[in-house]
Amino acid sequence: MTEIKIERERLPRWMKTQLPKGENYSKVKRLIADHHLNTICTSGNCPNKGECWNAGTASFMILGEKCTRNCRFCYVINEVPEPVDWLEPQRLAKTIQTLQLKHCIITSVTRDDLPDGGAEFWATTIRKIKELNPETTIETLIPDFHANPERIQKVIDAAPEVISHNLETVRRLTPKVRSTARYDRSLQVISIISAAGIVSKSGIMVGLGETEEEVLQTMRDLRSAGCKVVTIGQYLQPDSNLLPVVEYISPEVFEKYRTEGMKMGFSYVESSPLVRSSYHAERHVNG
Repeated sequence: MTEIKIERERLPRWMKTQLPKGENYSKVKRLIADHHLNTICTSGNCPNKGECWNAGTASFMILGEKCTRNCRFCYVINEVPEPVDWLEPQRLAKTIQTLQLKHCIITSVTRDDLPDGGAEFWATTIRKIKELNPETTIETLIPDFHANPERIQKVIDAAPEVISHNLETVRRLTPKVRSTARYDRSLQVISIISAAGIVSKSGIMVGLGETEEEVLQTMRDLRSAGCKVVTIGQYLQPDSNLLPVVEYISPEVFEKYRTEGMKMGFSYVESSPLVRSSYHAERHVNG
């Protein structure tokens, strides 16, 4: 019998990145390990990890590394989470101080197992960071909290400069791509943030089988909800058990999305193949 070898589709040239290395990269990696912290850079297998860590920045992930949801695009572990570690906020604040960060990004796993979804822990973390790092600006990338206004208000009251919640994909593909999350519920989260006067931000992935018109409609929906900043990047399959890439979107199409987004009234549109939700986040503080 003739053996048939199936090669994985090669990445297009515009998706190639350098292997992470450098002095700052090693420093950030060491500090994260020493302080027993998690980052979405590692848990999410982000292709920009080398660039960001060499710039002395990282997107920290709080509330553990096990998520109660099982989204079909996400590399984060779906298991019963560990108990909440209330010492984590202080460790994180100290790490940010040691790194002398001017801007930091905080995200989390989704904790549907907690009575408030982790909202109080979020607020505590933001306050601890600000107490120890009063000059550091903060972007928070929050879960949907089931669009509960009281939970979202706890994060708002802690006063991060930017609050982000990712829509992830277009309406039609949401049931296939996301676990438990709902398209309109996420838009409601964005609306609550926007109404509070804080810079609201969201991100979507492309290459999952959506059409260009669906992407543009998603952007229009975000603007209608008051969203100020949107990020658009190429979906990459982080594991063979997760959704495959349907299409690699060309840089020219990403540029079209950026141009159209600016016409819609977004303050910032970060749109290119390697963009992720925290990419160049320091630019978005003023909306």
